[in-house]
Parts: sequence; C-alpha cells; structure tokens
Amino acid sequence: MAEKKKKFEQGAVVTEPGSSRKCKTGDWRTFRPVIDQGKCIKCYQCWQVCPDAAIRVDEKTGVVSIDYDYCKGCLICVKQCPVKAIAKEVENK
Repeated sequence: MAEKKKKFEQGAVVTEPGSSRKCKTGDWRTFRPVIDQGKCIKCYQCWQVCPDAAIRVDEKTGVVSIDYDYCKGCLICVKQCPVKAIAKEVENK
C-alpha cells in the first residue's frame, strides 16, 4: 500500500508587511508591566528594548505607554528602566 504524503504549510512566513498587527499576542502574559508616569524620565530605554514593539511613545507629549494587546509580559522593560518606573503586576484576566 502506497503511503499518502501529507501536505504542510511552511511556517514563519510573512505574507504581507505589517501583518503582525493583526495577531494580538497579549493573552500570553502572566505578569504585566505598569508604568508610573510620575517616575518616568522619558529616556525611552524601555521602548528601545521591547521585542514586541508594544511600548508606544506619544509623538506630541513624549509619554510612554504599553499596548497590552501585544505585550507578552517578558518584563525586559522592567529590568531596563534606570529609575524603576516600571513595575510588574500579576495579570488578572
């Protein structure tokens, strides 16, 4: 009896530019980073190191925020912040 070959789709293929915006990955978190705006010195080190581009900087005000739809909770930003303006909280979804 001849074996039937299975057809598999190739993984990790970007089919169109910017398609990652369609895939919200924030549900993966156990902890969430929270920014204390009173302590933030706007050095943007957190923005530079975020592997998910989940940290946003308002162009007009310079205020840093986190887009929790895309933040996976790696907490690199917490470790990188020189003034400890970012804390971790348990995700309560």
